Amino acid sequence: MYANDSAYPPGWTPQPGPQTDFVDSGALEVIYGGARGGGKTDALLGDFARHAAKWSDAAQGLLVARMRVALEPTVARAREVFGPQGARWIRSRSAFEWPSGACLSFGHLNNDAAAENYQGHSYTRVYVEELNQFPSPVPVDMLMATLRSAEGAPCGFRATCHPGGPGHVWVKRRYIDPGLSNPLVRLFKCPLDGSRFRGERQFIPARLESNPALLARDPGYVARLKRSGDATRVAAALTGDWNVVQDPFFEGWSARNILAPFPIPKSWTRIRTLACGVDQPFSVGWWAVAPAPFRVGDLRVRAGALVRYREWYGADPRTGERLDLTPEDIAEAILARQKDEPFPIGIADPALFCEEDGESIAAEMSRLGVHFAPPDPSGAYPRGGAWDRMRARIAGDGDGPRLVVFDTCRDFIRTIPALRGDPMRAGEPAWDTALTIAEETRYACLAGRVRRAAARAKGSFAQPSRSSGAPGENGLSRPGSKLGFPQPAACITHPQLR
Repeated sequence: MYANDSAYPPGWTPQPGPQTDFVDSGALEVIYGGARGGGKTDALLGDFARHAAKWSDAAQGLLVARMRVALEPTVARAREVFGPQGARWIRSRSAFEWPSGACLSFGHLNNDAAAENYQGHSYTRVYVEELNQFPSPVPVDMLMATLRSAEGAPCGFRATCHPGGPGHVWVKRRYIDPGLSNPLVRLFKCPLDGSRFRGERQFIPARLESNPALLARDPGYVARLKRSGDATRVAAALTGDWNVVQDPFFEGWSARNILAPFPIPKSWTRIRTLACGVDQPFSVGWWAVAPAPFRVGDLRVRAGALVRYREWYGADPRTGERLDLTPEDIAEAILARQKDEPFPIGIADPALFCEEDGESIAAEMSRLGVHFAPPDPSGAYPRGGAWDRMRARIAGDGDGPRLVVFDTCRDFIRTIPALRGDPMRAGEPAWDTALTIAEETRYACLAGRVRRAAARAKGSFAQPSRSSGAPGENGLSRPGSKLGFPQPAACITHPQLR
């Protein structure tokens, strides 16, 4: 760990506990997150002060936030931390410069494309304030590509964060869920040549009690935090609990939406949904429709409820990186997971039916026996209405929820309750790397429209031959429809699903 090679810089010493752990870590990525007032910003500044003291002009850093206004208090505190080292704030360059030649530049990324302005730069340290304010990890990953040093100075990515914000879900998945404090080895992949290298990633939890200096200087801070909002917001601010959800898009989610697994009767109608996104992992969900009310332990589920009994989220469970699979790979894996289950109705992302560049992805998958239809054949149903349907199913009524999931569907449970509304698009969930899970769930809630469209078009469906084409689910080959619509017999018939 490089930090142990150098004494702390004049004018700043970390407090015992998480701050010291943060500046002493030698991991490639170190995230300091949790409760407000935990001393996170001071740790960023102290880390670079120490880095500059050891590596002189080889120490070149960049500190960014989502919005410029978020940097103002950081710059003010940086004057106090860096001043004893002789560093000066150069307003025209938005940077602190040291007599040794070390430099820490400040910038803001108010949109993802702004990260492209830094391509070609070289930094030994990249810092991000409030990582959770970035809806997408894309600009953050682009900044990581600037970490390099011709002089041999150790390079590292450092960030602060706290629960909530538009990036809550992806930050939690990438940095918090894998484990606290202990560095985890991650295999990084170069998007240019596919080469891989190993690096460590570490999350250090911030706690208010770990910043006694703040509590001593400002004894009323905790009392003001307690008056800063509703109970959910205050709990997240005080405890740094990443399981606390602020302003959820899908209200009504509770423990009664989660069931212990049980064998799905073969007589139950089944649905399979698939959603894909640009730079997002795909998501496949398997659903069954309960034909009558039933109980699992103390939980009551009403007739017509959607039961999510299996899922496949297209990301590496260790790193969260999207799996690089072809449509054929996905189709074959779907068949392997279904085995001998009854033929389901398939509903997929409308983009899979695009034929502008030749054969559609849906048609490619259909050749292998995995058939899908678009979620709204008429194209007339508003997205907002579908989200409302999903929200109503999750909330349910006095007879129980109308959408439940097995407790083995961990990616659904991790992401759906934490999704927030998009402040720029009314009635839409905020962008997130796991938004595809919500999308394919929305398709399941529209399954009744697919059923009715298929029934109206019954005469136009060609019956697949069992003697030609690639074998598929239950031995069926590709249906005659070039859009991959399921044959009429496979469509939902349960009257409650509407």
